[in-house]
Amino acid sequence: MDVNPAAASGPVRLLGPRLAIREFHHTPEDVDSLHAVFGDPETAKYLPFEPRDREHCADQIVHFLDEAEAEPRTVYRLAVTRLADGEPEYAVPIGNVALGLEGNRAAFLGYALRKDTWGNGYAGEITALICDFAFGPLGLHRLWARVDPENTASSRVLTRAGFQLEGRIRHDLFLRNRWYDALQYSLLETEWPRGAWRSGEREGASSPGRR
Repeated sequence: MDVNPAAASGPVRLLGPRLAIREFHHTPEDVDSLHAVFGDPETAKYLPFEPRDREHCADQIVHFLDEAEAEPRTVYRLAVTRLADGEPEYAVPIGNVALGLEGNRAAFLGYALRKDTWGNGYAGEITALICDFAFGPLGLHRLWARVDPENTASSRVLTRAGFQLEGRIRHDLFLRNRWYDALQYSLLETEWPRGAWRSGEREGASSPGRR
């Protein structure tokens, strides 16, 4: 995967001005929080799957934890909490973010937030924290994300973070008996002002859009 081996294992904890990003826990609170996102039809409108029930979300967290134990780790599916809600390890998540590593020091980025937290600028902070993590500790060169053309809010978040529109991918996803196009954005390490946002360090170390 061509990533920094010191950053490719162990738990993730990133701290921003208002948010923290951490590993999911297989607890009722984290399962409920994931279900509040993946199970809500309005929130799942721009996700590449139908709304999921609570049992499916519980299984998803088990899968996330299995991915976190892989050596080397190539997928980071992480919980997002608010610092105002208490210690990040115990605070109830308001959303999730995914970073999937590929070859040539590249990765895809995706995120989703609980509906009642929209409009607070959280998506921009999440994107900034993940960019710091990806281009810093992980040593990546390129991030990319795919967005439904109707999801103008996510397009604005990516554009403000410096992502550039590469083009429109026609019929990228078949869901709900129809084909959906996607807009693809990308950001290079040389285009990201590293350290522009305060982010935490990963414990034990010297890690949208449609996917």
